[in-house]
Amino acid sequence: MADYDVRMIVLSTDDLDESIGFYTDTLGFTLKFRDGTHFAALDGGSVTLALATAVDHPIPGKVAVGIKTADVDAAAKATEENGGAILRAPYDDAHERRAVVYDHMGNGLVFYSPRPQS
Repeated sequence: MADYDVRMIVLSTDDLDESIGFYTDTLGFTLKFRDGTHFAALDGGSVTLALATAVDHPIPGKVAVGIKTADVDAAAKATEENGGAILRAPYDDAHERRAVVYDHMGNGLVFYSPRPQS
């Protein structure tokens, strides 16, 4: 069984600037970085609080939990074999291997593992 480390909570937003303002000005979170008008990461202590529009959200309109694991493929397979569903099969992007799944109760999870840099 792979080790799992919850690293990120991804919230949906239709207005990134408004959401950043709410979380920084109202609640005091610190902005770690933003990517244009569609994604921002806030310092949530041991967990990053991410804000994403439909362009970058793995499951637009839902909350998704980002879980770092050494074996994305095994995590996705185990989820499916135990009552969950794969929304996006394991794939590689520029920086990490990812899979987007629902757990057995319909909660959104994103398994990811950083890819080695060449």
